[in-house]
Amino acid sequence: QQAPIRRLQNIDAALHRWLVAHSLAVLRISLGVVFLIFGVLKFFPEHSPAEPLTIKTIEAVSFDLVPGDVGIVLVGALESALGILLIIGRWLKAAVYLLILQFVGVLAPLVLFTGRLFAGPDHAPTLEGQYVLKDFILLAAGLVVASTVPGFLPGADPDETQTRGTPRTDWTERERASH
Repeated sequence: QQAPIRRLQNIDAALHRWLVAHSLAVLRISLGVVFLIFGVLKFFPEHSPAEPLTIKTIEAVSFDLVPGDVGIVLVGALESALGILLIIGRWLKAAVYLLILQFVGVLAPLVLFTGRLFAGPDHAPTLEGQYVLKDFILLAAGLVVASTVPGFLPGADPDETQTRGTPRTDWTERERASH
């Protein structure tokens, strides 16, 4: 009876080791793929479902100084660059700064166009509102990725025990302590 339990415990431990070793990279890369796809869509007029809202937001945030057709290309370039950086896993500090810029733009419609985003029956979110709300998942994933970048703030030195680009988590520390 102990052997099957021990086998399950071994499988569980192996699965946990795999998750610790790979889950942050999987999250980073999948986040990068999403940003790259959304960014590339913005280079093709009428292909991005967020295009009208993006254009309206850019014009509002820039006080109409940036025309919507130029702004959509800039956002597409930002999202594509961000996606590429996350996928390749290099220059992650730059990627985090781009994420901050991206999320300011992504969350701006909640402030600027709340009525438009929640104009459904009984103030339910419209399709645009749902599109913006799903960005909270991207924000949360971005925060997790950002938490793995040592020396994030300018002038802050990473802990000497941490190698740049090596994710550090509380479970990684427990894993090191147990060996």
